[in-house]
Order: sequence, then C-alpha cells, then structure tokens
Amino acid sequence: MRKVAIASVVLTAMLALPVGASFAQGDVTKGKGLYDKSCVSCHGAGGKGDGVAAASLNPKPKDLTDKTLMAGLKDEQLVDVIKKGGGAVGKSPLMPPFGASLKDQDVQDVVAFLRSLAK
Repeated sequence: MRKVAIASVVLTAMLALPVGASFAQGDVTKGKGLYDKSCVSCHGAGGKGDGVAAASLNPKPKDLTDKTLMAGLKDEQLVDVIKKGGGAVGKSPLMPPFGASLKDQDVQDVVAFLRSLAK
C-alpha cells in the first residue's frame, strides 16, 4: 500500500510540472568544475563578474551572485544563454556559446552551480 502512495505522489508531482520541464537535476560539484574551465575568466571565481578578462569587456559580465538578478532568470533562460551565447538571446554578444562543447547534462550542472552562487 505504501508503494502505491509514493507512486501517487510522484505522478502528481510530474503532472504539476510545466510542459518541457526537465526531471534531471544538475550536479553542483560537476558544474563548478565546468564553470572553472569555461566561465571564470569573465565571471570570476566567485561569480561576481570580476574575472581577469572582465576588465576589458564592455558590457561587464553579470554578477551571478546577485539574488535579484538570478531569481528573475528561469533555468531555461540560463540554459539558452549557455548553449547559444548572449547575442542569440538578446544579451551581450561577448558571451560565447557553449552548446557545441557541453552536453545537455553539463549545462544542467553549470546551471545548478550558478544557482548555488546566488543563495
């Protein structure tokens, strides 16, 4: 009987998700490793937009620790800008696309790490 109750809760939760929502959860630790390889030079180690390359960029990279900014961005928006680059989604064209070099799960991992920065 308990298995039926658990299955019912899981099914109810699945039906409540918006169409196209991902069931996969990102791995913060893996996301940090990917961020360190690809994002630190502009966004900085702590995500404040103060990486070594940021000084020469205009506009400056976003502060990913800004709770208000990050709360206003849906995961799908973060996925899009990571995969397609800033110019493709109406943001800075200086943000390069990573869709060709990152797998979908890698992107989810990066998103999970980004979310951890603004807590």
